Amino acid sequence: MNILNIAVLSGDGIGPEIIEQAVNVLQSVQEKYSINFDFKFADIGGVAYKNHGHPLPQTTIDIAQNAQAILFGAVGDWKYDNLERHLRPEQAILGLRKHFELFANFRPAKLYSELAHTSTLKPEIVENLDILIIRELNGDVYFGQPRGMRIAPDGLFAGSEEGFDTMRYSKPEVERIAHIAFQAAQKRNKKLCSVDKANVLETSQLWRNVMIEISSQYPDVELSHMYVDNAAMQLVKAPKAFDVIVTGNLFGDILSDQASMLCGSIGMLASASINKNGFGLYEPSHGSAPDIAGKNIANPLATILSAAMMLRFSFGLPHIADDIEQAIQKTLEQGLRTSDIYSKLTNEKLVGTQEIGQRVIENLYNL
Repeated sequence: MNILNIAVLSGDGIGPEIIEQAVNVLQSVQEKYSINFDFKFADIGGVAYKNHGHPLPQTTIDIAQNAQAILFGAVGDWKYDNLERHLRPEQAILGLRKHFELFANFRPAKLYSELAHTSTLKPEIVENLDILIIRELNGDVYFGQPRGMRIAPDGLFAGSEEGFDTMRYSKPEVERIAHIAFQAAQKRNKKLCSVDKANVLETSQLWRNVMIEISSQYPDVELSHMYVDNAAMQLVKAPKAFDVIVTGNLFGDILSDQASMLCGSIGMLASASINKNGFGLYEPSHGSAPDIAGKNIANPLATILSAAMMLRFSFGLPHIADDIEQAIQKTLEQGLRTSDIYSKLTNEKLVGTQEIGQRVIENLYNL
């Protein structure tokens, strides 16, 4: 029997709690479907800095390098905010993206009907919402050089302290994410909206030019363009008008978090980051939430959904991924809610991280 190797990087804050539930679900998958997983655990983020002096130690990279996929929790803790930037916990996830060239970030925003009332928008605006945001993950202002702090050499405030970053995209960077986005659209409703700021930014003009050029290879996909400020407005005005959205690193970071609230809570938003070889890192889209760590109140469903994405994308097991998603649907139908999706309706029961995770497992076994 083939062994599927998974690097498990729990991280900081609520990371260990939500990862524990996802691993529990995968262990149930192992029993129910006779799948053989090999979990290798490693430190990352603030806990890695505490134990190894660096948020992304070589031992963690080695474990991830020898795995077929990474299951990631969250990094970040306020007590490390005064460290030099390269030692802060958040640099670990950026380091993994760069090391493994995880350039394509898939962030589905799907609203479960049971949570329509928890969205900040009217139910009729978000009912049956199912969109996919594809974010380029290796370029843009997050990785562009030069960057740093300096005394401004020119401008209105020359001589004062300033911070500066560089927004950059090369044509090959845009081409590869364009192909990913068009191919994803082909598998859905064949509508792709490219989001940029081409009226202001040269990087966005290049982005738009390349998207138009690549579109000739996908004549079955309808390509549209939208400025990011308008896209942000349309996401709350008429989100169901979108099918697949593709955009750069910075805009994608913002828009995908905005889209999460259409689904009731960022605690429901899974993600997958993939490289050109299909190697993936799977993580919830939310952060480490150190203020609620250890209280058994964090929502683990986004992490469990991320594990399902791992089974679908990295291991070619879409039927099992579908079953996990169905088990989550059943759990919501039964009224179980963590505090972020709880609204005090008569059929809802407020539960903790462990209880909702266990119910997903029970529902999975009963499929």
